[in-house]
Amino acid sequence: MAGETNGVTNTASGSGTTAPMTGTSKSVLGKDDFMKLMISQLKYQDPLNPMDGTQFSAQLAQFSSLEQLTNMNDSLKESINANYLLTQSVNNTMSANLIGKDIKLSGGGITLDGQDDISLGYSLAADAKTVTVNVYDENGKLVKTFENEKSSSGDHKLLWNFTDNNGNKLPDGKYTFEVKAKGNDGQDVSAELFKYATVESVKFTEQGTKIMSEGIEYNLSDILEVFGNNS
Repeated sequence: MAGETNGVTNTASGSGTTAPMTGTSKSVLGKDDFMKLMISQLKYQDPLNPMDGTQFSAQLAQFSSLEQLTNMNDSLKESINANYLLTQSVNNTMSANLIGKDIKLSGGGITLDGQDDISLGYSLAADAKTVTVNVYDENGKLVKTFENEKSSSGDHKLLWNFTDNNGNKLPDGKYTFEVKAKGNDGQDVSAELFKYATVESVKFTEQGTKIMSEGIEYNLSDILEVFGNNS
């Protein structure tokens, strides 16, 4: 039987058309695949029952639409890449102006790598009755507690010299801190965590622009606020 291979008949779309199909298939057809399929239909159509002209014209129209969509997609990708490069260039230029500035960085993560101390900060959403700041090592062990910290709403900061509750200097590594604040009604008061640093240099990497402070690397997206020249 025509179009039959090893007892299996593979039929392509089209009146009276059969064509051998490959063993592998794609979930999405590109314009080249579409054209190959159309040529295959023409090559293996039954001469006594050729493909209907209207149907073939419709497939040509589909191919034209597919090609236009493919070209639009390629143009969109080029535009996105151009915008990314432009944004990266602007970020690189602007970030160089941060050198020497004091900044506020988001998050409760701390990296100890030989520094003498670090300024930790928190912002209370409302007045609190009690505020406690706990610091944990990378294994989740509590190493430092600050009690009776400032409890009014707004921003506050404290200085930590990287010692534990016994006054011993902690080893280099990763640490985190949390703020536990309670209101007069005993309910938790939410607190935003951040750190303070001075930008010493800027590094341009494949992962984007990084800012350096005391040998620690931060992302530009970590910056919450810039305060001005370091006095």
